[in-house]
Amino acid sequence: MKTFARWLLAGGMVFAGLSHLFWARQDFQAQVPDVVTDVLPIDKDAVVVASGAVEIMLGAALVVLPKERRRIGSLLAAFFVAVFPGNLAQAAGKRSAFGLDSDGARIGRLFFQPVLVAWALWSTRD
Repeated sequence: MKTFARWLLAGGMVFAGLSHLFWARQDFQAQVPDVVTDVLPIDKDAVVVASGAVEIMLGAALVVLPKERRRIGSLLAAFFVAVFPGNLAQAAGKRSAFGLDSDGARIGRLFFQPVLVAWALWSTRD
């Protein structure tokens, strides 16, 4: 069960990472908090591309580095925590993306992030 869950998570991460790079770049830019680009000398598209690359690497690593799965699971959980402010920014800014076009949908999505953290940790532990 954990192996299936880990592989499913890995596939989801690679898919999400590819979507950052290709077909959903604009939607992901809606999640980048303005404070990021105010503080760092980087634009929202660069943040989206970088986070997409990280997602692809983490997803692939879950599959190709089985001896490191516990460490990768921890990194992935930390990544999910690190991108959570983007979900908050989308909800607070009432930014529609990914079909989340209501306050209820955007707020409801916030509750999925802890599920992802738990999934990453549970599926990578013995």
